[in-house]
Amino acid sequence: MFYWVVKAVLTPILRILFRPWAEGTENVPRTGPAIIASNHLSFSDHFFAPLPLPRKVVFLAKSEYFTGRGIKGLFSKAFFRGVGQIPVDRAGGEASERALATGLRVLASGQVLGIYPEGTRTPDGRLFRGKTGVARLALEARVPVIPCAMIGGFEFQPPGKITPQFKVRPGVRFGKPLDFSRYYGMETDRIVLRAITDEVIYEIMKLSGQEYVDEYAVRHKALLQAEKRAHRHEAKSDPAAAASAKPPASPAPADNAEGKPAQAAVVRGDNDAARSPSPSSPLGSSQSTEGGTAAKPEQTAASG
Repeated sequence: MFYWVVKAVLTPILRILFRPWAEGTENVPRTGPAIIASNHLSFSDHFFAPLPLPRKVVFLAKSEYFTGRGIKGLFSKAFFRGVGQIPVDRAGGEASERALATGLRVLASGQVLGIYPEGTRTPDGRLFRGKTGVARLALEARVPVIPCAMIGGFEFQPPGKITPQFKVRPGVRFGKPLDFSRYYGMETDRIVLRAITDEVIYEIMKLSGQEYVDEYAVRHKALLQAEKRAHRHEAKSDPAAAASAKPPASPAPADNAEGKPAQAAVVRGDNDAARSPSPSSPLGSSQSTEGGTAAKPEQTAASG
């Protein structure tokens, strides 16, 4: 009930202030369970993705939104629960399994589950490698996956910025449902899980026009943070040398200000040599073999 109250209050405010647009809402089924798999550009995605839909969308969100202290923490917890967010631990291992179990319960109740296959927000506007949790959910729950592309969100609310850019109109584009019934009963096959995940990410890439990077966003963020720490250390030890050495600029995200998808590009990660092609993967990669063949694939895909 609180979900619809919040949506009734926020919808006219968001539409007047930010003029969001939407395409393909007819591709989201009006009844029955389904998964909406979206790219993740900014915090505002939580609002603009479900805004044009007549159904409630339950998103898996990082647990930090629900663990704050004081009045602010209580407000955050109440708000995110009210707008259909479910906390999940992104630590991996057993935490990933619990997140998947939570998603399966949502789908078993006939609801629409929202998930971010990249597992976190993009650090630079590009589209990163998906985690296989979305594939497991689709196969175990036997539901369609609707690819979803958030447009302009990275420019609308850049990383680290609270105030949105009013000159940018955020948008959302829903693609046609993806049917993976041909893979039912194969939810433990890691090659199948990777192929499905890559197909979902490929459809998101086509909708968004983003450049694709065959690397996990979490790992890429860690590398960027390590570079920043090294640069700060260098600045302290040799200020003159640090001033002359500027860090490489992040590539500009695709220009979708008018809702037109740009030409998508694929960028391979540094560790592509450790991957073998997946037979039916549109992105031409299978799961990472780092850690040996017995390593479990990363599965949690909650928001960051």
